[in-house]
This record gives sequence, structure tokens and C-alpha cells, in this order.
Amino acid sequence: MFRLSERSWTILGVLVVGLLLLTYVGSTDEEEPASTQRRTAPAQPLRDIPLPGGGTALLSQCGDNDGWRPQPRGAGERDTDPQMALTSYGAFDPGSKAKGSAHFTVHVAIRTAARPLLLPAPLPKGRVTLDVHGPHGEGRRASARGLTATVVDSDFEGKPVEPPASGRFRVAPGKPWLLDVELPAAALCPGYDLFGVGGCEPEHTNDVEDCPALVLALADPAIRAYRAEGKGGAAASFSDRLVAIFYEPNVSAV
Repeated sequence: MFRLSERSWTILGVLVVGLLLLTYVGSTDEEEPASTQRRTAPAQPLRDIPLPGGGTALLSQCGDNDGWRPQPRGAGERDTDPQMALTSYGAFDPGSKAKGSAHFTVHVAIRTAARPLLLPAPLPKGRVTLDVHGPHGEGRRASARGLTATVVDSDFEGKPVEPPASGRFRVAPGKPWLLDVELPAAALCPGYDLFGVGGCEPEHTNDVEDCPALVLALADPAIRAYRAEGKGGAAASFSDRLVAIFYEPNVSAV
């Protein structure tokens, strides 16, 4: 029977440890977190550009880490009546055999508690803003202004709802009113695509703070009028905007 001497075992052990150290050093240099790679400053400052379907991509804000919630435009933005919440989001590719192209959709729901909210039908264009903020202080991954929401009949791959003849959409108390908003690919910061902009870091995590925060806002004068009617006072003092954030820590803070 062949047996290694004690000296031979020692030599083999040193060789194995050396190989492990070389592997570790090599992987440490190459496997830099994706977020760190993407935060590399561009050679030239990025400029805002018009979006093909209307609106503006605020590429000049890529990487900015100036907070998630926008400055309020008046009273009532953090009230719960009416309230808008993100229900889900993600990228979808219908494939080569189906119509359409890959898209990133944010699904939201608006709810009222006391009385109906009447919004114009069809919804006016250009009244939605959308930002995607990376986790751990990464800053913005995408930013768009002047987007348009679509009223849909379900919260996943829903079909557009035809505007009623009355010229008003009615958001009834206790019943969610569903909207879809598309994030244009042109609004993504360099280093991201539609399937990576919503990704967590690390990818396989159970901690919501490892995932991006989405901030969506919808503005309309009817929202201001609803708040003023419910609370009294001058309509001009109330915000005309609904803001939904997922995920927002310390949501109870003012």
C-alpha cells in the first residue's frame, strides 16, 4: 500500500492553501459588486433627453442620492384619503412569437375612504413622475418626468379600460382603482437594462432594504379639490399630487 510521509502531507497542505489564497485574491478583484461598477462616473456629464413617447428622462440625476420622497406641493400628500400604493412592478418580455417588446411596468392602486374621487377620462398625458433608487446609497437608477398612466382592469397584464362617456373616472370608496405606468428604457441610467433596474443586491436576499425603492407620483387638480372638500380651507393650500413609495422606511415620519 502506498502511503504519504508526514513531510509529503505538509507540502501538499501548503500547496492547497496557496491555491486557495490565489483564488480568493483573484475573485476579490474581479467580483466587484455590480452597484459599485455602475456608479463609475461617466466621462462626460449626462444630459436630460426627451422620451420617445413623451416626457423627459432626467439622466443628469443618475447616481444622485438626494432622498426618495419629493418635496410636498401642499397639504395632504401623506394623508390616507385618497391614497395611492404600489402593488407590484417588474420587467416582462413577451418573446419573439408574441406581439410587443420587453417592458418594465409599475402597477399601482388608488383608494378612497369617504367619497368618490372623480378624475378626468381619459387621464391627461404627462402627469406622472417615476424614479428608481438603488439600495445602500447607490442613488438613482432611473428617472422620468411627464409619463402617462393607463387605467387597467386587473393588477397584472391588465387590459386598458375605455374612458366612460361621462368624461370622468370614478374611484369608488373601498374599491381599488388600478393603473399601469411604463418605465421607458431611455430613462435608465448607464449600466442598467429593463431586467436589472429593479434587481436587489445581493440578488438572492430576504431583506427589503437590499432592494431598490420606487417612487411614483400622479398629479391632477381633482386630487387637490378632493382634499379641500374633505378638510375645508382654500384649495390652493392642498397638494394636487398622490405619491407612492415602495419601500419607504419610517413611513410614519412627517
